[in-house]
Amino acid sequence: MKRTNMAMAALATVASLAAGMGHSAAQAQSSVTLYGLLDTGVDYASDASAGGHSVTRVSSGGMNTSRWGIRGSEDLGGGLKAVYNLEGGILMDTGAADGALFKRQAYVGLEGKYGRLVLGRSFTSVYDTVIRFDPMGFAPFYSWATTGNATGPSKYGMTTGFDNLVKYSGSTGDFKYGVSYGMGEQSTGTGDGARIATAVSYESDGLGLMATWEQVNGNPVAATGRRDEARVFHLGAYYETGKLKFWAAGRGYAMEKGQLATADVKADTYWTGVAYKPVPGTTLTGAVYYMNVKNVAAATDADPLMFVARYRYALSKRTDLYATVAYARAKHGQLVGLSRDDAGFADTQRGAIVGIQHRF
Repeated sequence: MKRTNMAMAALATVASLAAGMGHSAAQAQSSVTLYGLLDTGVDYASDASAGGHSVTRVSSGGMNTSRWGIRGSEDLGGGLKAVYNLEGGILMDTGAADGALFKRQAYVGLEGKYGRLVLGRSFTSVYDTVIRFDPMGFAPFYSWATTGNATGPSKYGMTTGFDNLVKYSGSTGDFKYGVSYGMGEQSTGTGDGARIATAVSYESDGLGLMATWEQVNGNPVAATGRRDEARVFHLGAYYETGKLKFWAAGRGYAMEKGQLATADVKADTYWTGVAYKPVPGTTLTGAVYYMNVKNVAAATDADPLMFVARYRYALSKRTDLYATVAYARAKHGQLVGLSRDDAGFADTQRGAIVGIQHRF
């Protein structure tokens, strides 16, 4: 009951701020859009299983995760409108759903001149910001900007979306800002299982700057009464001039463990990249990602490093062809993988993917 009252109060606040709540006598205008992104290709990865075996396969999401969705709005008058979005992932190689039907987004809310407030499931304010500062644009093949490779004991990454979410986003001039709160919904305490993500960015005349912070709480450990608490921050910048665009950003990750005898988990991730458009329709992108693993036993820190190069050619405004190659390595004989989803089985891995993407 408290949770419901809190949500309704938040929505009422935004509604009251939106241009006096003056409802027009004219009939409300509504819009509904069916949209999607379909991305599939053929990829190769070395050391994809024990014994050094490689794999070649048809994969979904070589440059961006495939998805489909429905979004819409209704003009309520006085500068206020209702907004909603349902979005689910697609595995293009099999046609199966990538998770629950609308696991990517499922929200409804209000938007006015003072910003947007939504309730449900959505990407966090941190994800909305950091993705614009990744030269690879959060490519499943290959980017460590939002999370590390799937091979190590931890991905040392941020949380891309929250369930049970209340999310505000707004802008003032060239500044964008937002805060997302995911309710833990635990009877043991308001903070148990709760998550918060905040972000601010500035983008103007080819220059972009951003800073973010988030905290994700676990549930109490019976033996200690303490909970895991992960804290993540990002700082980043990009600069675009003529045919070139440069990026540089980093993430600090630390998890304080609820088990007193367990060491905290810490790592910093850094990335940089450049994109060059030699002729209209063609983009060449190169990126480097590095992770500095901390607080582990001597000579067990992998400190993985990944190099990526991509060629992208626009057949039209909606359809692109691309080819990407990547190489990753780790120190001290530790395992490393190129993908955020698939593990590697050696201290190096090579990969390549050629694919097509279409947006509708």
